[in-house]
Amino acid sequence: MKTMIALLPVIFFAPAFAGDSGTTPGANAGAMHAATASHRYLIERTFPAGALDGLDAAGKTKINATNAKFGVHWVMSYANAAKTKTYCIYTAPSEAAVRDAAKANAIPVDTVTEVPVTLTPK
Repeated sequence: MKTMIALLPVIFFAPAFAGDSGTTPGANAGAMHAATASHRYLIERTFPAGALDGLDAAGKTKINATNAKFGVHWVMSYANAAKTKTYCIYTAPSEAAVRDAAKANAIPVDTVTEVPVTLTPK
């Protein structure tokens, strides 16, 4: 019984010290294997002019299928007006997985930055 009482603080306070898992609201965290930690990344890419004009549903499906082989999930992307720079949010087990998926998709990567903290205006 003493052992059980001694473990109560660990059980109750462990979630407070667990830290952010890196998943975003709405991300499909349930599809992740329990042993695979998911981290959130911001990927900056530079494309030649016109390269993004042909990105259609079939292209996105192919990218997502390739990403899945590496445990990578494309959450969303933002592009500049010229569609030559993108800023993409991904969840993945590691930066290496993000880079490997991009290489397999023949998509450029300028920078990969892990972004585990979410800040909101409210």
